[in-house]
Amino acid sequence: MEDTKFTRISVIGLGYIGLPTAAMFASRKIRVVGVDVNQDTVDTINRGEVHIVEPDLDMVVRAVVSEGFLKATTEPEPAGAFLIAVPTPFKGDNHDPDLSYIEAASKAIAPVLQSGNLVILESTSPVGATEQMANWLAIERPDLSFPQTHGTESDIRIAHCPERVLPGKVMQELISNDRIIGGMTPTCAQEAAQLYQAFVTGECVIASNPRAAEMAKLTENSFRDVNIAFANELSLICDQQSICVWELIALANRHPRVDILRPGPGVGGHCIAVDPWFIVSNAPAESRIIRTAREVNDNKPVWVLKKINEAVGAFLKQYPKLAAEDVTIACYGLAFKPDIDDLRESPAVRIVQSLGEQHEGPLLAVEPNIDALPEGLSNAELVTMNESLQRADVHVYLVAHREFKEIPKPPRFVIDTVGL
Repeated sequence: MEDTKFTRISVIGLGYIGLPTAAMFASRKIRVVGVDVNQDTVDTINRGEVHIVEPDLDMVVRAVVSEGFLKATTEPEPAGAFLIAVPTPFKGDNHDPDLSYIEAASKAIAPVLQSGNLVILESTSPVGATEQMANWLAIERPDLSFPQTHGTESDIRIAHCPERVLPGKVMQELISNDRIIGGMTPTCAQEAAQLYQAFVTGECVIASNPRAAEMAKLTENSFRDVNIAFANELSLICDQQSICVWELIALANRHPRVDILRPGPGVGGHCIAVDPWFIVSNAPAESRIIRTAREVNDNKPVWVLKKINEAVGAFLKQYPKLAAEDVTIACYGLAFKPDIDDLRESPAVRIVQSLGEQHEGPLLAVEPNIDALPEGLSNAELVTMNESLQRADVHVYLVAHREFKEIPKPPRFVIDTVGL
C-alpha cells in the first residue's frame, strides 16, 4: 500500500461494487463521499448500516461511518477523484448496451469538477464508453480541458478501471486482485494507479488505452461464459442420453488437462450474463462463439421449465385424482450464485417468474438471503426451507446455497439443476 495524493474522493453509485470500494478507501483514512440517487440507500449508509449482503462489508461500513471517513449523499460534492460505479444494463430486445446511467453520472459530477481532478469509470462497459464519458464531461464543462483534445496537458484526467471481484468475496478480492487500468494518457493511467495503490496489494497493470482495459474485462467474463455454456450443453446431451452429467464431468476431469465447470439453471449476475453481449453488439459478425454461448446459457431456464413440467406430469400420473392446481412446487434459491442476496439477471428468478405465470397450483420460493420477494414474483410465496419440505410435491434446486447442502433428500419428484 502506498500513500495517495487524493485525500478526498467521491464514489458515484453505492451498489454491490461502489459501496465496498468506498468503504475500502475510507478504511485507509481517506475521506469518501458516496453518491447515490436512492435516498433510502443514503440514509441506511449514514446510519452505519448496509443494504446489500456481502461478508465483512457491514463491519467496515459501520467503522468508517462512525469515524467520519465515509458519508453518503444524493448530490455530488467537490473531490480530488471521482469513481463512477453505476449500472450498464441493456436497452431493447437486442441486448444493446444502455449507457444512460454513465451519462447521468457524468452530468451530475460535471458542475463540481475542478482542474486536476481524476475521473475513473469503474462500470463494466462496452468498448469506447470511457471516451464517450470524457466527451459528455467536456460538453458540460467547456471551461476545462480534457485528454481527448489536450492530451497530457489536460485539466481533467480520465481512466477506466473495471472491477474484477467475486460476489461473496468482494472485500478480500478488492485488495488482492490485480487491477487493469487504461488511461486516456499515460499521466491519467499513472494517477489512477496511484489512487488504487492506497489499498490494492495486487499489481496495478497499466493497459495501453481505455479500450484495451474495457475489452479485457469483457473478455474475462466471455471466456467464463463460453466454458459454462459447454457444461450446460453437456447437461442437455446427458439428459437426452440417460447419463448422469455430474458423474460424466467428474470422470472427464480426471484427465490432467481437462477442467470442465459445473452446469446450472443458466447464468446470471451483473457480469457474465451481460458482458459478452457488449462484445457482440460491437462486432456481431465476428463474435459467433461468444453469441452462441450466450444463447445456450440464456436458453437453459427453458429446459429447466420443461423438466419441471415433466415432474408435475409424473406426479399427476401417480395421483390421478389430483389436478395441476393441487400440485405444490417449491423452488430453492433465487440469487444468481450461492450464498449472496444478489438477484440481478438470475436464471432462478426467470424460472420462478415463468412458473408463477403458468403453474395453476401453489408456488413456494426458498431464499435464505432475502426478506421479501422482488417485483414480478407476486404469484410465489416466500417460505422457510422446513415449510417447503413439508408442503411441496415437486422440489426444484436452483442455487447451491450452503443451507441447502444438508437438506434430507425429499421424495422422488426432484429437479436438481446444481448437483446438490
